[in-house]
Parts: sequence; C-alpha cells; structure tokens
Amino acid sequence: MSATLSLSRFNRPGFLPVWRRNFLVWRKLALPSILGNLADPLIYMLGLGYGLGAMLPSVGGQPYVAFLAAGTVCASTMNAATFEALYSAFSRMHVQKTWDAILNTPLGLTDVVAGELFWAATKSLFSGAAILVVITGMGLTHGPLMLWALPAVVLTGLAFAALGLIWNALAPSYDFFMYYFTLFITPMTLISGVFFPTEQLPGWLAAIGGWLPLAQGVALVRPLLAGEVPADALIHIMALLATAGVAFAIALHLTRRRLLK
Repeated sequence: MSATLSLSRFNRPGFLPVWRRNFLVWRKLALPSILGNLADPLIYMLGLGYGLGAMLPSVGGQPYVAFLAAGTVCASTMNAATFEALYSAFSRMHVQKTWDAILNTPLGLTDVVAGELFWAATKSLFSGAAILVVITGMGLTHGPLMLWALPAVVLTGLAFAALGLIWNALAPSYDFFMYYFTLFITPMTLISGVFFPTEQLPGWLAAIGGWLPLAQGVALVRPLLAGEVPADALIHIMALLATAGVAFAIALHLTRRRLLK
C-alpha cells in the first residue's frame, strides 16, 4: 500500500494539488471573475480603438482597432497573471495562511510556489482566451493561425506570474504592490507596443521596450491574429521562457528566505 502511494506521489507533479485547490476556489466565482477581467481591457479597446482609431490611419496595414486588439490581449494576460501572483498569492501566503497549511502536508515549498506560478498562468489564459473570443466575434482576427495565440498567452502569463512572485516574496503589505505597478507594469505597457508601434519612440527607449517581456508577447500575438507567422518567433519564445525560469528561481529563493526568518 505504501509503495503504491509513493509511486502515485512520484508520478503526479507536486504543484498539481496546489493548482487544483486554487482552481476549485476560483470555480465558485468563475463567471464574475472572467467578466471582471474582460471589462477593463474591452473598455480601453472599444474607446480607443473605435474612438481614437477613427481619426488615425491604418497601422502596419491594419485598422488601429485591430492593432490595439492584439495589444489588449497581451496587456490583459499580463494584468491577470500579475494580480494573481501578487494580491491573491499574498493573501494565501501571509493573510489566510493557506501556504502554512499546505506545507504541513508532504508537499514542499517548491510545489507551493510552482502551483501558484501555474495557477496564475492559467488565470491569464482564461482572461486572454475570453478576449480572443470577443475580438474574433468582432471580426478582428484572421485565419486559423490565431489559435496559436493561446500558447503565446500562456508563455506571457508564465513570465509575468514568475515576476510577480518575486515582488510577492518581498512585499510587507498589499500597499507595496502599488510600487510594482507604478514603476514597472504601467511604464512597460506604454513602451511595449500595446497602444502604438514602438518605432514612434526615441531609439533608446524603443530598444529598452523591445527587450521587455510584454513586448515579446505582443510580437508573437499581433502577427498571429493577423493571420501571419511572427518574425523571430523562436527568439521571443525563448525570451519568455528564460524570463519565467530565471524569475521563478529568484522568487523561490526569496520566498524560502522569507518563510524561514
């Protein structure tokens, strides 16, 4: 019996019970959660895309609203992963003490942090997929290649979930997260090609923006929604995977140091 249990534990990823626990809690309020993730990006997309877009020429051969739609998918993915890795993970770690309860089981800290990482990426997939459905219904996507935007959304979500978990490990309170949004998330949104082409920026600023993880996601998603294969796709994929891997390692180290104090 014990050998069977050990084999079952070995075959099942340790993070999966953590992911499943978070999913079951989220499922109770799934519809309001998805609608909440849709509302803000769609307001920006419709207001700017059709309002401001009516006064603008086409961008890269497509209407401005279609250009903005791809950026909105990536920005929403970033925000969903970031909020989950910050506010929700901090609540489970520091306020609700859920992590403490899990760590009293055979699961270890790596399992817990990895579970939070993959759950935040899953939340970002839900958000990105919901927006993709809406913009497809609006006729802003072209061809079956747009389905490959879903793996790109997952990669983008993983990168931002891992980055968020670093800040989560450092945060003394919820108020600390505002620095992350003000100093990192908001500037990155403005210089990563979400609202306008980065070519409009000064050369040095465009160069910085082009290396940021949000820009990597945009570079993958925008061509796919237009029915085109992204240029340098492998480079963008590897950049997102590297960001996720390095940030997760740092987040795990900082979290372990924090919980062992």
